[in-house]
Amino acid sequence: MKKIFTGLFTLLLFIGCSSNATVDEKVEPKLVVKNSLADLKLNDQNGNMQGINPDTKKVVFAFSKENGHTCNDFFATKADSYLKENKTQFVADVSAAPSLIRSMFIMPGMKDFNHPILIIDNEMVSAAYKTEENSEKIVLVLLDNQTITDIKYLKTAEELEKEIER
Repeated sequence: MKKIFTGLFTLLLFIGCSSNATVDEKVEPKLVVKNSLADLKLNDQNGNMQGINPDTKKVVFAFSKENGHTCNDFFATKADSYLKENKTQFVADVSAAPSLIRSMFIMPGMKDFNHPILIIDNEMVSAAYKTEENSEKIVLVLLDNQTITDIKYLKTAEELEKEIER
């Protein structure tokens, strides 16, 4: 009986951790100067569909776990209105995590934050925004009327604070 339970648990874990998404290597990159982010629609950490607000001037992208933690830890030290006051939105990519880990640990943990977080949880969506160049950096996208005017690559919370408050 113990072997049957262990086998079923392993099978469920494998199924829950697998991803059916296949990423097309020929995805057109979306984080390019002069491209628009008006069509970017993602769920926030509470499951509500959100887009890039027309008055948003900066979007922070975190594509790695480490950078996601850096950003969330930084935003958690600020007032709940910090991002809105600075016309900034935050996007965290959790698509690389196995679906079981996302649903059991990552998403419930994200709900603890008071600052809004848009979530990329699909590898195909992630592939359009994440590149080899930006995958290990905090990416700050500057916008004018939802159109990208500049892209900056940051490493620390201090750099992030300086750029957001600029």
